[in-house]
Amino acid sequence: MSSKMKDRIAALTPRQLEVVRLVSLGCIVEEIAYILDLAVSTVDNHKAAAMKTLGTDKATLLTRLAIKYKISPLEDKLTRSEKRKSGRSNDGWN
Repeated sequence: MSSKMKDRIAALTPRQLEVVRLVSLGCIVEEIAYILDLAVSTVDNHKAAAMKTLGTDKATLLTRLAIKYKISPLEDKLTRSEKRKSGRSNDGWN
């Protein structure tokens, strides 16, 4: 990992890391808000701040960065609690 990207990832807050992980698993902002018990606008703000910190304005690239830099490993899945809160019967992209 480049030191520049390592510094960018280190600059993310724990909440931003959670949001990035859930985005990378295919959750929409409303689902993330429900899972984390936050307002939709708060999740939007965390997502936007994370994207700015990581240097992207595309959610697809955010997902690729999350997987590449192990914020969300490729085999990562929603937890049982996250699935229940989101209303999904399957994990992530399934």
